Amino acid sequence: MIPKVEVGLICGSSTNSISFPADLSIPGTKVLGEGLIFDTPFGPSPEFTHFSYAGKEALTCRMHGWRQGVTRAQASQQIFWVFHAAGVHVVLTEGGVGGINHLLKPRDVVIPHDYLDFSMRKDVSIGLPFLLTMRDAVCPDLAKVLYETVLQNHPPRYVFERGVYVCTDGRHFESPAEVQMFKQMGGDVIGQSLCPEVYLAREIGAHYASVQLVVNYAEGIVEDWEHEELADIFYNQANVAGRILLSAMEMLPQRFSCSCLELRQPTMLRDTLKAKGSEELS
Repeated sequence: MIPKVEVGLICGSSTNSISFPADLSIPGTKVLGEGLIFDTPFGPSPEFTHFSYAGKEALTCRMHGWRQGVTRAQASQQIFWVFHAAGVHVVLTEGGVGGINHLLKPRDVVIPHDYLDFSMRKDVSIGLPFLLTMRDAVCPDLAKVLYETVLQNHPPRYVFERGVYVCTDGRHFESPAEVQMFKQMGGDVIGQSLCPEVYLAREIGAHYASVQLVVNYAEGIVEDWEHEELADIFYNQANVAGRILLSAMEMLPQRFSCSCLELRQPTMLRDTLKAKGSEELS
């Protein structure tokens, strides 16, 4: 059975090298279940960990734990179907991105407030009958919490409270010409996971925010990135990223002042189709 929890955490590149949250050994963290696979309408889910911390329970999984024969769109549907069944109303994610904005350097932290979706996963849904307005795709209340937790847990060169995340499909990195196009469009960082997370979080009626660690310069920006530095960040920043997620869980607001839940409304399309069908039958 899927446990009832209020928080869903999706771990990305920055915590991929550790077992989260067990490897952090933070007092008060209690693992309640590991290796949990749930049946969903979109296939068996990835492995989840069920844990408690700071008086809250959460389910967490790895977004980048790619499985043979499972597309990333299917993985997203499986994860958010489980979150919906669990009653999750707060979704926090982390990941690694390339810096498009010239102000950014590796190890800076960006908390995106908006996105440009260039992935090929735009029609990803779990089938709930809602019209989704993406006016404030990222919850401002959660973004503020993440910003404060980054300041407490990570001494970056800079932490940016805003940024436009360009989402591509991968797994390859982008070409210099693509990066220049994204830069002219207003992109600040580039990655592969924010979409469809923002859509699916809104679909299940959850507040959503993400913290992103700059792991390299995007192609053609400032200088060529080096694989050695990328690997160093990948393996040696995992504990910091994990602590940020746990601290954010502890600091979640008891009341939200955002409009996130008002931006999901019942769809009119199905009602229209039903009405049209009734007219044709009559």
